[in-house]
Amino acid sequence: MAKTWSYVIAAVAALVLAVVVAQQLGEPAGRASQSPSASMSPPASVSPPAESGGPGPPGFPDAASTGVRPGTALTVVTGDQTFARDGEVVEGKVFHGFVVVTARGVTFRNCVFRGAATSDVRPLLDTEHGKNTVVEDSEFYPAHPSPSVDGIWAASTKIYRSEFRGTVDGVKAHTATLVQDSYIHDLSWFAHDPDQGGEPTHNDGVQAFADQSGVTLRHNTIDLSTTRDPNAAVQSSADDLRVEDNYLDGGACIVNIDHTPLERPLTGQRVTGNRFGPNSAHDCPILLSTRSELAAGAGNVWHGTGEPIPPPDQHD
Repeated sequence: MAKTWSYVIAAVAALVLAVVVAQQLGEPAGRASQSPSASMSPPASVSPPAESGGPGPPGFPDAASTGVRPGTALTVVTGDQTFARDGEVVEGKVFHGFVVVTARGVTFRNCVFRGAATSDVRPLLDTEHGKNTVVEDSEFYPAHPSPSVDGIWAASTKIYRSEFRGTVDGVKAHTATLVQDSYIHDLSWFAHDPDQGGEPTHNDGVQAFADQSGVTLRHNTIDLSTTRDPNAAVQSSADDLRVEDNYLDGGACIVNIDHTPLERPLTGQRVTGNRFGPNSAHDCPILLSTRSELAAGAGNVWHGTGEPIPPPDQHD
């Protein structure tokens, strides 16, 4: 009997040790594992609303090079969250709720933003009220896609190696927003959008707003070629826009620079070194409104051939 009990005790000890090791290492499941804490109960499903994109153009960001790093253990957090403590570092969270930043120097690393069901127009992550926010290796795809949900509303924010899909707009960019080495694709189209007067959604990969400045998009893949009737990969009325070394595709025109919300000339726009895909409704890589000017426009080519794209179309 004593020998039998010793076997039982040894088996239990081995099982406990295996569980502890698994919790410390984080068992991978796909791109990342999900390890809810005891105080946070996960929803029934955390699967994406659409399949993640496949390989992108060689040398540009895609699903394999962006988002949560493989092997990362994730904790599910339910309910809306506000981060109001300066310098906080937030790692390895899956947010089922909307997230707002009001502090300085908050960093999100290896996080997933899923949101919740809503009829209000809002983003999965809102950094407009914070300063110097950083987002690294994170994913934005809504658990409840709707015409009301965008990826991020960003100001004074740097976004690196992150993936956006399934929202209406990927990034709404305000002053001092940097998006770099990221992947925006497969946005959600809806036939009726209250924010567009009941008309269809107006999907943009990145939209930079009037009276904002210093928006930089560097070495991203912004591909709306599989999104139904997208407006533009990049839509901007911001001053000092820099669109550098990206792969861009999809839209009525792929890049649309528009002074009309400002009612004044729009200058300081730099669109350089980009590779353009073939998918635009009007065969139009770049559209400039009549009072918009490019300060720099060299090095933009068709991705398929390497040939220079044509001069920008210009009309309102």
